[in-house]
Amino acid sequence: MWKDYSIGFIKRNRASSLSVLVAAFISALFLSLLCGLFYNFWNYEIESIVLEEGNWQARITGTFEEDAVSDIEYFANVETAAVNEELSNGQTLVIDICFYNMRSVYQDMPLIAQQLGVPDSSVSYHESLLSTYFIYDPQDTTPPLLIAFYLAVLLIVSVSLILIIHNSFAVSMNARIHQFGIFSSIGATPGQIRTCLLQEAAALCAIPILLGSFIGIALTFGTIQIVNVLADGIVGRHNAVFTYHPLVFAATILVSVLTVLISAWLPARRLSKLTPLEAIKNTGELQLKRRKKSRILARLFGVEGELAGNALKAQKKSLRTSTLSLTLSFLGFTFMLCFFTLSGISTNHTYFERYQDAWDVMATIKDTPIEDLTHEDEIHTLNNTDSVIYQKAEAYSSVPIAAISEEVESLGGLEALAGTSVSVAGDTYTIQAPIVIMDDSSFAAYCEQIGVSPTGTGSVILNRIWDSVNSNFRYKEYVPFLTEGQDTILLQNRDDAAATVTIPVLGYTQEPPVLREEYDNYALVQFLSASSWEQIEEVIGNAEQDTYIRVLATQERTLTELNTIETELTNILGREFTLEVENRVQEKIDNDAMLNGYQLIIGALCALLAMIGIANVFSNTLGFIRQRKREFARYMSIGMTPEGMRKMFRIEALVIAGRPVLITLPITVLFVWFMITASYLNPIEFLSVAPIVPIVIFIAAIFGFVALAYYVGGKKILKCNMAETLQNDYMV
Repeated sequence: MWKDYSIGFIKRNRASSLSVLVAAFISALFLSLLCGLFYNFWNYEIESIVLEEGNWQARITGTFEEDAVSDIEYFANVETAAVNEELSNGQTLVIDICFYNMRSVYQDMPLIAQQLGVPDSSVSYHESLLSTYFIYDPQDTTPPLLIAFYLAVLLIVSVSLILIIHNSFAVSMNARIHQFGIFSSIGATPGQIRTCLLQEAAALCAIPILLGSFIGIALTFGTIQIVNVLADGIVGRHNAVFTYHPLVFAATILVSVLTVLISAWLPARRLSKLTPLEAIKNTGELQLKRRKKSRILARLFGVEGELAGNALKAQKKSLRTSTLSLTLSFLGFTFMLCFFTLSGISTNHTYFERYQDAWDVMATIKDTPIEDLTHEDEIHTLNNTDSVIYQKAEAYSSVPIAAISEEVESLGGLEALAGTSVSVAGDTYTIQAPIVIMDDSSFAAYCEQIGVSPTGTGSVILNRIWDSVNSNFRYKEYVPFLTEGQDTILLQNRDDAAATVTIPVLGYTQEPPVLREEYDNYALVQFLSASSWEQIEEVIGNAEQDTYIRVLATQERTLTELNTIETELTNILGREFTLEVENRVQEKIDNDAMLNGYQLIIGALCALLAMIGIANVFSNTLGFIRQRKREFARYMSIGMTPEGMRKMFRIEALVIAGRPVLITLPITVLFVWFMITASYLNPIEFLSVAPIVPIVIFIAAIFGFVALAYYVGGKKILKCNMAETLQNDYMV
């Protein structure tokens, strides 16, 4: 009997059934997409770690014999054990170990160390790899919370989807309270009513759940391919390969089914608890507990505005999810666009635009001091290039107070300007004096550029200090640091104040050489030739281990040309030295690709929230036909025309779609203003590239979908025979 009744109701009430079908489909689709993306991102992280750090789970180091590998393999849980040839040397062996059950790695490795007679300190664990499998050191009191984060996201999405489907079921079930009151009065038990409603939910949602899950898998595959396309060309990145596991599908189906069951059970439980008298008296209409005048809507749209306002207040609870989802999606979308726009402006200011005429190719020669670097002539004679070879060192300088410039004194003195960056003892300041050591030919060219004679041992001083009183960090202005009367400068070892050397000052300048370097605001930077450095290196020390080569293309600066320069540098130095080479154009391409990837992911999350809100609007509008038929029948009986009803629908759609916009735009303006002020950007600079078009498109999409939902629901109502509405418990 209940089976026939459920089938009959589904056939006669296609609008409310369709809203449930759509809600279940969207729920399964989003859950499938979310689970698939998390699984693929997790798998990609494992692949990246294995490629970069090796496929080992634990490592043991000691002076034991090579037959120790056989001893380790005798342990039952050890899958493989192999000597790491790169890390081992003639005296010490490093053995990489993998386990069948890696979850016992923290218990097995101490036993293996004990068997080999080495201390526990000789054991190391591949923590980055183990943590991706959610295996943590039992002694670690603060393990990573990745699994907790994943479950929290899944829980939040599931709750949001439960609210969507719950509203669809609630609207459909509330329209039948009168019917179930009649059934209850003739003997139907609450359990039978609940069973009937859950039976309908299962019949309606079985196919949408399966279909949504499969389409979610297809969307996951498409997303992975899009990410690969956007990230194509990023140096050091490997392509993501789509993978899927049956357990992921099982988890998706399980969560989807639970979501539907909970969504249907909540309103079914409430409905089954009503007494027969309460149920029979219920007309299924929207009820407003306390009427309030909608003054704004009434003034703008007249009587229809007042009626629309009351209808929206009556639906306030059911529309809460859509309002929250649309607001959060629009807020997140606008924040994301504005943040990335401001970030791009800032990055261009501080990096790409700032250094676009300073370097095209940068090579870092690992663990090589400048005096050990060979092939300098070949580097400097590369076709159509200008190059500088340099190394950096740290030092301090002792400067008499009397040598500080008048401009600094007029700003309140060096201590007021630089704060803790300088210290004073007696009549002498101790100031940071970083040293830039340039190869002799590059130093000579630099001296010629600034009009200084490069002959003899000596230093060129970057004689400037940031005027932080009259300028900000975005648009810095500088004043002279020292008076230019000193012929020598006292440099001291950073770690040993007694180790000092006095060298001649070849000249003062406020123009640093063209290098990709950021100098401290309150430091007295020294530029030395490699020959001068050799004479003071033993005393000053503290040189960095690496040497740098800055190459600037003097003609064509295309990616192809820079790749050619990069190849030539590698051919010259690659056989003798370990080097890392950066390409400015390629770096810009990689940066843009990464930003596009971030925007794609965040934008997809915003779109997900928007679709949740829009789906909720659709579920309400498609399901409220039964509830609002009586409402509009009364309106028509007192003279309201179909055009007046359409006007009400337009007003409601305008409010539902417009409320998130009205909430979001002022918050976004305040956020942007705060970010511009905090970063000292020119507002005109942001306005010229403000993401107005995508924001307008997003707003138009929200308004369009909400209007479509109301158009479909309103059309159904206007097609009904209003004269029969109050007499018939079914709808066509």
